[in-house]
Amino acid sequence: MHAANLKYRDETWDLQNTNTKEYTHCFHTYPAMMIPQIARKLLKEYGTKNGWLLDPYCGTGTSLVEASLFGMHSVGCDINPLVRLIATAKSTPICLPTLDETLNRLNDHLFQIEFQEGKIPDAPIPDILNLAYWFSEEAIRCLAYLRDWINKIEDEAVRNFIFVAFSETVREVSYTRNGEFKLYRMPAEKLEGFKPDVFGIFSKKLSRNRHGLAAFLEKRKSVEVSVSDANTVQGEFPMPRPLGGYDIVITSPPYGDSHTTVAYGQFSRLAAEWIGLPNARKIDKLAMGGQHSKEALTNAVIAPAIDKIRLVDEKRAEEVSAFYIDLGSSINSIAQVLSQRATICYVVGNRQVKGVMLPTDEFVVDAFRQHGFTHKTTIVRNIPNKRMPKKNSPSNVAGATATTMHEENIVICQRVTHNI
Repeated sequence: MHAANLKYRDETWDLQNTNTKEYTHCFHTYPAMMIPQIARKLLKEYGTKNGWLLDPYCGTGTSLVEASLFGMHSVGCDINPLVRLIATAKSTPICLPTLDETLNRLNDHLFQIEFQEGKIPDAPIPDILNLAYWFSEEAIRCLAYLRDWINKIEDEAVRNFIFVAFSETVREVSYTRNGEFKLYRMPAEKLEGFKPDVFGIFSKKLSRNRHGLAAFLEKRKSVEVSVSDANTVQGEFPMPRPLGGYDIVITSPPYGDSHTTVAYGQFSRLAAEWIGLPNARKIDKLAMGGQHSKEALTNAVIAPAIDKIRLVDEKRAEEVSAFYIDLGSSINSIAQVLSQRATICYVVGNRQVKGVMLPTDEFVVDAFRQHGFTHKTTIVRNIPNKRMPKKNSPSNVAGATATTMHEENIVICQRVTHNI
């Protein structure tokens, strides 16, 4: 059957008005998150109980959480240490009485500070560039105290859990503009009246996340979950590698390089620096397409679109090409760790650059075809509520914007071994 006939729109995948914050999915916002219901539907259709799922660009771990609820072991990879921390916390079982004992102690301390002493105890302030530009003096003192307190928690799972609420608090109490993923400071007139209740915001997040965790622990199956820093673009393999390979890949790779699409690194930088995570300022450079290579793009499917961009803007064509070279390298690594009957499910957006539509879905099909996979179907869904900037700056010209994607493609390929 011709590839075009395998692609169709299905409104049941739009999943409008669904609760995307169930279980530990409520833990932390992050740009362009895949909604849990997509992973859930794909697992129902193609998952195998007690099998292994791989998510090579796992972000905050949506598919890992869903695999745990479904009953599959899972491994996720991401180059961003902040999202690895969040994904780990979302998918790790914690003994609730142990967590509650720590949370109660923490709440007692915060209560004492707020209602009895009124003075925030001194704590070491991290050495972060332009800290006073992004935070008020009061917010810095509160965050420093919390960070110091959390760092003394011995139980790693409990510490991770609390750091996730801290991370989101950092962003919320900073002078960054809400609704922006890139780092922009609020306008001066807003700064004046901006006096966030750091401890109050933090406590609310802990309480919300504690509810989500309890719901998750009730439903999760007894499975293994690992979060790895393996960079598949560089040919690194996720660990552990199951015997016989992974059975399914459910993932949503970035839409393009971080500089011109979603600035994941900028979004997570301040929180990562407060927590003391490595490479906080380098994520966007380390991401796919972050470094330009002199390599030539060999995938013929995407080449005509890049050639069209090159006619208008040589530099943008190079950036786009670098992204697809990296995506292709990543797929080469992934294909080597999959089982003989694996299913891959890639949720991708076909973005426009310089008015040229880039057929990422076809690129993925073609790249996996080279490893013995057959294109099964591509489902087109509308994006009613994906947290994406509604407009972006595709030309990088100040003030020139274009509407971003309102639909995405769920590409499904299978490696079929024919019985003779």
